[in-house]
Order: sequence, then structure tokens, then C-alpha cells
Amino acid sequence: MAQATSPVATPFPSPELRRDLMNGLGLLAAGANVVMQLARLEIGHGVARSRVESGSLTRHPFKRTRTTLGYVTIALLGSDEERLALRREVNRQHRHVRSRPEDPVAYDAFDPELQLWVAACLYRGTLDALRLVGEPSEARLDELYRLSARFATTLQVPASRWPADRAVFEAYWASALEQTAMDELTRGYLWDIASLRFVPRPLSTLAGPLHRVVTAGFLPTVIREELGLAWNPARARLFSVTIRVARGLNRWLPTPLRAFPLNLALWDARRRLRSGRTFV
Repeated sequence: MAQATSPVATPFPSPELRRDLMNGLGLLAAGANVVMQLARLEIGHGVARSRVESGSLTRHPFKRTRTTLGYVTIALLGSDEERLALRREVNRQHRHVRSRPEDPVAYDAFDPELQLWVAACLYRGTLDALRLVGEPSEARLDELYRLSARFATTLQVPASRWPADRAVFEAYWASALEQTAMDELTRGYLWDIASLRFVPRPLSTLAGPLHRVVTAGFLPTVIREELGLAWNPARARLFSVTIRVARGLNRWLPTPLRAFPLNLALWDARRRLRSGRTFV
């Protein structure tokens, strides 16, 4: 069961890293990151079969997006008090996310191994987002990695289980990828996410094909192939062109628009946590 202690304190990001993290361009990698997290069969079943209807992406896409972005921004940029309040909110929902005896896959949202995988995926997604803004220095990469331990400790992962450095993480990541798997239930659920089928039909029809390409471009090969997303030189070129165009447009935006919607998500999350309103 969840512990009531505060998440482990970690250094706050430098102003330069904070600026680069607060860039909406990174949301290009968001769909792939959701797929990564749910590529563990236990997590995929936990989400697809969840009885917490209010947090469902497919039923409440805008609310789910708000809470996910709120979690990411508070975990990375929030105070220790804000992260503790956030963890209490997440725990309140996670209490209901566990398998029943008749379910074909056993899962429990408080399993620290599964939570470590989620935190690892969030780190990889944040790394992808940072590289979209510009290739970071080794010092910046190290800073991001230390900061990303917050993804784990804001959940229920002991600080000691977060890999000690980037090299140790890469070894963990390679091993963890071997444990990813999908079945008919989770593959269908994730295909719908990659195809944007949770948004109004006109939008999913228009943007779904490109979103599948962008999602595939950010996914590890083993997960991309397990999901069945096609990849070839033509799709790789389309992915590269899409990234270049998005970067070019992003550079022309004023700072508040460049940070949107992350700045709005952070403001909203802090407002909810301060007032005691339901976050998740």
C-alpha cells in the first residue's frame, strides 16, 4: 500500500533547462510516450480495463491530457510540497487500479516495478522533447537525468531503485524493453491512441495518419513492430520533414505561445493542488 512520506527532494532545474522543458514542441512525442508506458502488458491491461472511468483517455481525452501534463510539469518543476500533494491525488485513483481474480493479466498500480517503467518512459519522453528543442550538452543531459528521478519518487518508487546514472539507465532500459508485450486488447487500445481515434472523427480522419507516422518515429523499434506500425524510408522522410517544419514554426512563436499548453497545465495543476480540488 502507498506510503505517506514525502517524495525524495531533488535539485530544481536550472533556468536554461526549465526554459527548454517548458516548450510545447515536445508534445510531438507524447503519443509515442503513452504507447511506451502501456507496452508493458500489465500496465496496458490496467489502463484498458480500468474501472476509473473519469481518468479514461478514450472517454475524457481533454481531462486526461490535462492531468497527464499537470503530473509531468509538477513532477519536474513543482516544490516538494506540491509533489507530495500530487502523489496523494494519484494514489487516490491508483487504489482502484488492480486486477480481479478473473482477469487474464494480474496488475496493481502500486507495483514499484511497473511504476519504475512508467517513470523511465516519462524520462525518455522528456529526453525526446529536449532534443526537439536542440541537441543538449552532456552537462544538460546529466542534469535532466538527475531531475527525472522525480518521475519515480513522485509515484511510489524508492529513490534507490532509480538507476544511478545514464549508463546504468541504458542497461535497465535495454532489459526492460525485452519485457514489453501486447495482446489483442492492448494492441487495439494502443492503435486507437496512435490513430487519434479518441478525438472527434473529423480530426482523427485528418490527422490520424500523420500522427501514426510521428508516433512510430519516436518509438523504440521493438514496440513499433509489436504494435504493427509500418516504417520504411518514405515514412522516415515524412517524420523528419514534420519535425523540421515544427521546429521552424516553433522558433517564430513568442515565449508564452512556445510554452503552451505546458504553462497552462502547470498553472492549472498548482491552482487545483492549492485549493484542494480534485486533480485526477
